[in-house]
Amino acid sequence: MKINGSVALVTGANRGIGQAFARELLSRGASKIYITARNPATLSDLLSTKDSRFVPLALDVTNEARIEAVAKMVTDVTLLINNAGAAGFQGAMSATDLAAARREMDVNYFGQLAMIRAFESTISSSGEGAIVNMLSFLSLVTLPAQGTYSASKSAALAMTRSVRAELASKAILVVASMPVQVDTDMGRYMPEPKLSPSVVAKETLDAVEQRVDEVFPGELSRQASQAFASDPKALQARLAQSIPRR
Repeated sequence: MKINGSVALVTGANRGIGQAFARELLSRGASKIYITARNPATLSDLLSTKDSRFVPLALDVTNEARIEAVAKMVTDVTLLINNAGAAGFQGAMSATDLAAARREMDVNYFGQLAMIRAFESTISSSGEGAIVNMLSFLSLVTLPAQGTYSASKSAALAMTRSVRAELASKAILVVASMPVQVDTDMGRYMPEPKLSPSVVAKETLDAVEQRVDEVFPGELSRQASQAFASDPKALQARLAQSIPRR
């Protein structure tokens, strides 16, 4: 689909990759961009541009009632970017409780699914629309030091592929973006080198325009995907050395 003239909604637009998506959508000629965050006051960096195409909205992707309310209010979306994410940086066994794991699943899996379910009819009515699920390379492999995060992203990838199949008859493009470590607040504990959020946003939107349904944005991500394709067991064995302290 063409980004120029589209109407987009970006979750978690207040920083990092979400903010980069909003800026890239603006530069590509999106006609309107709903920028969302749990607290709209955190969208001040984007709103300081004074561009009327930015429309701020309060949205918590774990609050289904609020999602439904926004979906009823916003009826012109053609491009949904499911970017909001959560990471507890804990191992499955080393964590003191399941709070972080539940939060990751609520945001990274159930939140994305709830958004898709709420906006699917609006997107399909446009005749040409797309959904982007921001995932992670850890959708494919497990990093034990981020064991529950890896699990949530793996679940989200399975969901994305199922949704893609279900919505194929409605001509809705469903894109999974799977970068490696990105230079964001969430990625601060990850090792260097890191991808810039702008590269992730640009190459993911390139995939939307080129109708590529799974993308590994940035050279680091492409190298990782090639290593996985070549020998997934060897790559997993290497990553499995990252064991959290208990």
